Amino acid sequence: LEKKPDLPNTVDVATFRQIIRKECQKYAQKFIKTQAAQMKSLLTIAGYESPYLTMDPQYEADVLAVFSNLVAEKIVYRQRKPIHWSIANQTALADAELEYKDKTDTAIYVSFDIQNCDTLSNIFNLDSVNKASLLIWTTTPWTLPANLAIAVHPKHTYVLASANNHTIIIAEERLSAIESIIGSSLTILGSCQGQELTSITYSHPFCDRSSSVITADYVTLTDGSGLVHIAPGHGTDDYIAGLAHNLDVYCPVLEDGTFDDSVPDWLQGQLIWDANNQIIDRLATSNHLLHKYEYNHSYPHDWRSKTPVIFRSTFQWFVSVDKPLKSSGKTLRDMALDSIANNIEFTPDWGQNRLRGMMESRPDWCLSRQRSWGLPIPAFEFNGLILMTPQSINAVTDHIRTHGSDSWFSDSPQDLLATYSMENDPDISDDIKSTFDITQCTKMMDIFDVWFESGSSWNSVMKARLSTNIADLYLEGSDQHRGWFHLSLLASLGAQQVAPFKHILTHGFITDKDGNKMSKSGGNAINTDDLLKKYGAEVCRWWVGSLAFENDVKVDLSYFDIASDSYRKIRNTLRFLLSNLFDFDVKKQSIEATIESLKSIDSHSIDAYILAKLSELQTNVHNYYKTYQIQKASQLIYQFFTNELSAIYCVAVKDRLYCDDSTSLRRQQTQETMWVILETCCRLIAPILPHTSDEAYSYLHHESSVSIHLSTPLSLDFQWNDSWDDALKLRQSVLKKLEDAKSNGIENNLDAWIQLNELSDSVEPKKAELADFFGVSDIEINPDSPEPILVLDKRDHPKCDRSRKRDKTVKERLDNVFLSDRDAKILGVFS
Repeated sequence: LEKKPDLPNTVDVATFRQIIRKECQKYAQKFIKTQAAQMKSLLTIAGYESPYLTMDPQYEADVLAVFSNLVAEKIVYRQRKPIHWSIANQTALADAELEYKDKTDTAIYVSFDIQNCDTLSNIFNLDSVNKASLLIWTTTPWTLPANLAIAVHPKHTYVLASANNHTIIIAEERLSAIESIIGSSLTILGSCQGQELTSITYSHPFCDRSSSVITADYVTLTDGSGLVHIAPGHGTDDYIAGLAHNLDVYCPVLEDGTFDDSVPDWLQGQLIWDANNQIIDRLATSNHLLHKYEYNHSYPHDWRSKTPVIFRSTFQWFVSVDKPLKSSGKTLRDMALDSIANNIEFTPDWGQNRLRGMMESRPDWCLSRQRSWGLPIPAFEFNGLILMTPQSINAVTDHIRTHGSDSWFSDSPQDLLATYSMENDPDISDDIKSTFDITQCTKMMDIFDVWFESGSSWNSVMKARLSTNIADLYLEGSDQHRGWFHLSLLASLGAQQVAPFKHILTHGFITDKDGNKMSKSGGNAINTDDLLKKYGAEVCRWWVGSLAFENDVKVDLSYFDIASDSYRKIRNTLRFLLSNLFDFDVKKQSIEATIESLKSIDSHSIDAYILAKLSELQTNVHNYYKTYQIQKASQLIYQFFTNELSAIYCVAVKDRLYCDDSTSLRRQQTQETMWVILETCCRLIAPILPHTSDEAYSYLHHESSVSIHLSTPLSLDFQWNDSWDDALKLRQSVLKKLEDAKSNGIENNLDAWIQLNELSDSVEPKKAELADFFGVSDIEINPDSPEPILVLDKRDHPKCDRSRKRDKTVKERLDNVFLSDRDAKILGVFS
């Protein structure tokens, strides 16, 4: 919350929860408006008048409908086992709610005294062993009070070794590592397989408890001693090993991260992080600490509080990924892996391996959270019995659809279950049916994982609104392979046995120019409002469209200056085209008819050249859009606008647009060509530059009410068997010669003619276009020219006062006015 809500001096839990929920709702509504305004300014297309919100009663009901299906499939269960726990927020967390950051802990080697040393004689074939210990390694000293066993790998070799009057059991492969730690050599007294150590019992170094050695296949030899400290209440592997050996799921840590009264009195009430040093000191004092050192490692943190999380055993609701569904006999994991391999496309391709890897190794989905804001899990409790069946969930769903999820906290169980009949519920057990009292039961207060709510959007949005259960595309950042993509897939497969999407597109993240993650707390975040105010939505969109979105993107404000310059070139080219259609009537015939008529123009004309390039551009850009290659589409558009269109075509047709008779066929043909270019280009740039394309389109049609985004697609197929490759190469050579001619004083290309000694077969038909194509006043062909290309200085030749050209027909007319034949005719000057 931005600020603490006003609270009375004393308030009960229920009232406090309602106050918190109200404040959270206000906070969410504020940012819904803020984000919607920003997204509208970027001209994204969405149902802003009726957005889907997870806090809307209808959406909540749709989420519960998904949950009801999962319960009907018999894959939802409640169990006490260790899960990621946020001390700061006092709630369970799922993998998708974790961030991994480096953390420095104190790693320690601890010895546990063996109680039945006499058994070591038989195990290691020795006469006698008076005193020995088991050596373990841990980076979490605070979990030692919960130690209930020590695990060894059944097939690894372990040795009994001594040094400095101390005898320890360690893995043989870790011998040299332990020797370097203690600074002396160890003498091996005997060896055995791990399985033989299970008869050993040991005493806890500071708790009044004795425990046994157990076996576990996950024990490795990559670090530590080869023996693993087992605390079933504080780790997944420990928990699984504990189940296999009937160990208690003991967890002495409370919700706030402090120890309860089951630990020694000197630890009771201590925060676990503070207790670390006390535990280490106690071990050192009792001579059970062999070694300690600082250990830096990647450690999970709560994504909200940014604080380290712990594994803590609590009762939670889970969705099993390995239990077969009642309806199909398939597991969620198997269905997910099959969908990833066969039914879902990925952009970029590596997204498939990333999602598959996460799905292969993921644990059961912890659904429950201990928070106030969210959708409650509709379970009821009475005398240790829990009521939650598909029919009871459906009854609660009916109530919440009408009254919203706040009613769970304000209304009675009887109200919530008003349409439920226990007698007619086929999924209710006999003991619940005979003893459960709805009038006396209590509502359980766990809420759903937020990812279950967002992961059910396919049901509330696609299915409910669009009558389809599969989206064409899910688009999000790369972190959503373990978030929205991942959990939407599981929810959908569990509820409807099909993936909720056909295609997943993944983008990277924005970092600062040095590659650091952007954050407000880090002081390197860019304010979106300031960015939009300074550069506008179109520059921001153009910049995004120019990116290789598959990877993280470095950003600095200077990058937007570059994008602004590029965007300005696009805009200025559109302005040039529009300005030269000021006297052109776009309503005299349809654009489709104009496209058809232009197919019959001279294939050697400059108009045919640009139309062929336009047709090629449209095909390629459409293909790139269809395959989500936005950067390549953007690059093609920019290249076309700045090169073929602006630098070549627009320059070449300036003279005819400005100086030809307004009714000349050549000028009208060029205007028709420019109309087709505008219509096509507005459509091509619309996904990236929606404001600009819409603005240009409305000016083109002289109507503010028309929109490019509602226009019909255009089909271009301008193909002529005529290559401009030789003409373009010749133009490059001519421009180089003109550049060199500047040293001789020819600053304006219209002050020059180009003399060529010959024209190739492909260039010859284009002879009438070459002067404008080169940007000079005239050309001449002279087979006797000493060079293939000569720049002829015509500054002493008269210049047309209208066109600024110095072509062969320019001469003095009346009153010292110099005009070419073309310009004289247009002005009605005949002498």
